[in-house]
Amino acid sequence: MSRRLSSQQLALLITTLMTISIGQSMVFAILAPLGREVGLIEVQINSIIALSALAFALSSPRWGRLSDRVGRRPIIITGLVGYTLGTLAFTSVFYAGLQGVLTGAALYVTLLVVRCIQALVMSASSPAATAYAADHSEPAQRLRTMAKLGTANSLGTILGPAVSGAMAALGLLAPLYFAAALTLGAAAAVRARLPFTPRAERVQHVTRRKLRITDRRIALYIATAVGLFIGYSGIQQTLGFQLQDQFALSGIQTAQYTGVALMIAAAATFLVQVTVMQRVNLKPTQFVRIGLVSLIGAAALLFFAEGYASIAAAMLLLGAGLGVSMPAILSGASLAVAPDEQGAAAGLVTACPALGFSVGPVAAGYLYQVEGTLAPLFSACVFFGVLVMLALKERQHAAEGSAQS
Repeated sequence: MSRRLSSQQLALLITTLMTISIGQSMVFAILAPLGREVGLIEVQINSIIALSALAFALSSPRWGRLSDRVGRRPIIITGLVGYTLGTLAFTSVFYAGLQGVLTGAALYVTLLVVRCIQALVMSASSPAATAYAADHSEPAQRLRTMAKLGTANSLGTILGPAVSGAMAALGLLAPLYFAAALTLGAAAAVRARLPFTPRAERVQHVTRRKLRITDRRIALYIATAVGLFIGYSGIQQTLGFQLQDQFALSGIQTAQYTGVALMIAAAATFLVQVTVMQRVNLKPTQFVRIGLVSLIGAAALLFFAEGYASIAAAMLLLGAGLGVSMPAILSGASLAVAPDEQGAAAGLVTACPALGFSVGPVAAGYLYQVEGTLAPLFSACVFFGVLVMLALKERQHAAEGSAQS
């Protein structure tokens, strides 16, 4: 198999992940006001995100291991088609809620079930695409390749809120129908243009043993990523509430203001990934520490925020911290395992954001109901705890290395 990822293949992988990111950022931008429109409270809205994220986290490693056996392309396509059908179903349930056909507990449970089923299938694409990129990149280029792949999420998060803000004038559901069309188009493009790994070459990548989340080679990366996204999701999923309550906004205005804030964060992520991550040579854990410091600063700014300018500055730091941390975590985990474990490793790391989103939104949402400033304080504490854990583990590994030598 060629170890070089062509520019066309990389562009197609970035486009594929970007369409999913666009759809997800649209959901994040409009879910808070849309949920309130149909009578859901904050904890119910955030629990939909949290429980579907848990479903994503549980299924993502399985899809990654399956891609090691059957190839990357069919798994990528499965996730994209699942995202399309799931988005259409999720949007249809919200439409029934807006029309009064479904209300109360029945509406909430239906939304929850549909979103969880969608998450179980859509989780296939990210680990398979990440493993495809790892298959075709040399170890020395792995960090840069993962940073380039990471631009898909940042570009999608920039474009998603921009599109949802513009389309919100047509109704809060319009962006979701648009997202479904995008992922369907991406599935067709992958099927037509992404080369399929021949069976003779795939045999070399059959995993001999099941890679576990507790594997010593990747456990630190997994724990760091989960903690990072607990704090990040807590901020992201309470931002809409903070903006709406602080500035007395309508539902559509909240979606637009939230979209702009998410775009600022995504723009910072993108700039970091195409500049710093391509030119600065540091160890993955060094990049992660820098990212965590930036994330702590973002949470502190949100805690003290009194105007939109300070919120915008916080989102800049939030995006920069994420842009530095995640490519480093992906590349570190990829470099730590064997070639026949790339899909499994990608599946585990890809599950980390979802694991974070299964905890962060619920915890921060509950704290926000108690007192609004507790949500960013919670995230700051989580980021600081992860930073301390990372420093202690690195010191322990260094001590063990000295003892062995």
